[in-house]
Amino acid sequence: MANTIDLPAAAVPSKPISDRVRQWVFWLIVVALLVWSWRPAEMYRAVSLVTDWRNMAEFAGGYMQPNFADWRIYLEEMIVTVQIALWGTALAVVVGIPFAILSSANICPQWVVQPVRRLMDSFRAINELVFALFFVVAVGLGPFAGVMALFVHNVGIFAKLFSEAVEAIDPRPVEGIRSTGASRFHEVLFGVIPQVLPMWSSLTLYRLETNVRSATTLGIVGAGGIGQTLYESIRSFQYAETAAQIIIVVLTVVMIDLLSARLRRSLV
Repeated sequence: MANTIDLPAAAVPSKPISDRVRQWVFWLIVVALLVWSWRPAEMYRAVSLVTDWRNMAEFAGGYMQPNFADWRIYLEEMIVTVQIALWGTALAVVVGIPFAILSSANICPQWVVQPVRRLMDSFRAINELVFALFFVVAVGLGPFAGVMALFVHNVGIFAKLFSEAVEAIDPRPVEGIRSTGASRFHEVLFGVIPQVLPMWSSLTLYRLETNVRSATTLGIVGAGGIGQTLYESIRSFQYAETAAQIIIVVLTVVMIDLLSARLRRSLV
């Protein structure tokens, strides 16, 4: 009987030392940043969440008896809030798509991509509330200022999200269309858009959901919707009315979340 030699099992390749060093450096930087921002962020005051819980409980007690006497008014304002989010999102998608194409490194040259990306960065960096203040001054109080605030801010967001989807496409369909002598426009229209459309649709639904939440706060600066009514109730210490409005907002956002989640699953 021939002697057999047992070969050792294939060893699992270990990570190179350089990769492990980079991981340790990364986590050290994260910890250092958290330590650096501990005092400026007043994280030492977290203990008051335990020591002053009675004050918080007493304050929260005022919200335990919501008053729905004016529920029709609250519901009408909530519908306006949803309409603000719908228009802000729709306009941002229409304008964001060209900027997304111009921001995609696999479609456009760097001398176009970089300036467009920096412009979109500036749109994203400014909060909707700041834009709402600008438009309230420009066009007056009301829902239109809220629409424009969501529109401008979300153009930057859609350009970023959509361009990332474009940069992840399979290049072979685009190359096949290019080999036929088609123009760059037709490459994008027939080679890029069909690949990214399901992802774009999913991202649009997700942003619509988040824009409804954002639109509820724009009323604080007079940009329409339930946020304005909610802010007045809070300022007047009308806790019962405030609680009723918060419940309506939460239920609306939950319903939109459930609907958009189902639609996203069918699209992706």
